[in-house]
Amino acid sequence: MSSIVSGQLPAERDEQGCDVRATTRRGEPRQGIQSVEIAARVLFALETGGAPMSLNDIARACDSQPSKIHRYLVSLGRVGLTAQSPTTNLYDLGPAMRRLGGESLRRTNDVALISEHTPKLRDETGHSINLAVWSDEGPVIVRWDYGTHALPLTARLGAILPILASSAGHVYLAYLPEKMTEKAVGINRESAPSLPGSRKDLQEIRQSVRSLGYAETSGAVIRGISSISVPIFSAGDPMPVVATLVLPHENVKPAERAHNRAKLIEMARLVSADLGEPGESGKRREPGEPGVSGRSAKV
Repeated sequence: MSSIVSGQLPAERDEQGCDVRATTRRGEPRQGIQSVEIAARVLFALETGGAPMSLNDIARACDSQPSKIHRYLVSLGRVGLTAQSPTTNLYDLGPAMRRLGGESLRRTNDVALISEHTPKLRDETGHSINLAVWSDEGPVIVRWDYGTHALPLTARLGAILPILASSAGHVYLAYLPEKMTEKAVGINRESAPSLPGSRKDLQEIRQSVRSLGYAETSGAVIRGISSISVPIFSAGDPMPVVATLVLPHENVKPAERAHNRAKLIEMARLVSADLGEPGESGKRREPGEPGVSGRSAKV
């Protein structure tokens, strides 16, 4: 896994996902090229439109005049960033955008990018946070940031979490197809037959996580330890990376737990946006819903 500069802060982003910290060290706005920003708004309008659009619809989305937007579409079309259908005259993203999107996905290391955000959350909450990716036997821990609160455990990278007992396992139960989790469920049932693992139990776990957007367990893996897990999706990948806050159960009051949970969910939302996932992290995905490229998380 790539080495990460732990102190790097996540970008502050506007509603279109752009970095808004475009100021000099003196606080003065950096000089840019307005026409490039307008062209980007045209592309964002086509993205959020979700389907080919008319000139008037694009202009309305950009809060501009059709005649002005048409000139941008002509230039964007010349370089392949947009395309116009010869039969419907509707505009859409062009072949150059597909190439750029594919190359951007190829270069993205999900775990490394998420790891740029976890130290900040650890410092804000004081609690440990880990990242897990999926394996046939269950969630595998690939990163652990220790907090200031002592925990009765020693984390080991590469450790496999029990799918039926861990909050990370519950997230994967909710967002992966049943065929992918069958083996891990079987292994967990054999090692801990007392755990709830009936079809009804599994369905209740799936419904709860998909409704809330997170999973929470207490004392199921190690007594006295609570954990809160959220899925982090990237564009084109139906398999999430799972981020988990690990808390000492007795020393964390309900209000603090709710506050930390909200911070974890917000981090997942911001990182998912960085990874190209539109909308709210977690809730919008259905189990096994295909992405664009079907790539798996890189470790």
